Amino acid sequence: MPDPGRFVPELAEVSAALFRATGNRSVPRSTMSLVHLRAGQIVGNTYLTVLNTGFLRKAGVSEERITAVASWQDAPYFDDAERAALALVEATLRPAAPGRERVPDALYAQAARHYDEKALATLTVAIGQISFFIALAVIGKPQPVESLGARQWD
Repeated sequence: MPDPGRFVPELAEVSAALFRATGNRSVPRSTMSLVHLRAGQIVGNTYLTVLNTGFLRKAGVSEERITAVASWQDAPYFDDAERAALALVEATLRPAAPGRERVPDALYAQAARHYDEKALATLTVAIGQISFFIALAVIGKPQPVESLGARQWD
């Protein structure tokens, strides 16, 4: 699929506004990239996985932490706040078991112990944002470019 921004020019403005909104520093940028990396892994999208791996490397995140995102529940490399953020994105993107909520109150309460209201709202918007970009990446199939990982951290 060609760049959707060519046909929907307002997309660039909306995208930039979302990145500004979620870049308010209430949630560490590295946590945001961990969440986006996990989202890319969950949906099996190489573009998002390569892009966010690059962001994390540029930010100085260790290879052990980056590699362990796929198995974060068992890995010792993440603090409780990061675990709460990863649990939220996973609950949002994975189908819920029949009769269960995707994001139960207990999971939300766990995240609220680590993030104030602004940070939790920011994290929620960031998960919605990556869900939007997942659709573009899955349908459009953009190719990963190694240099993309450098942009967010410059």
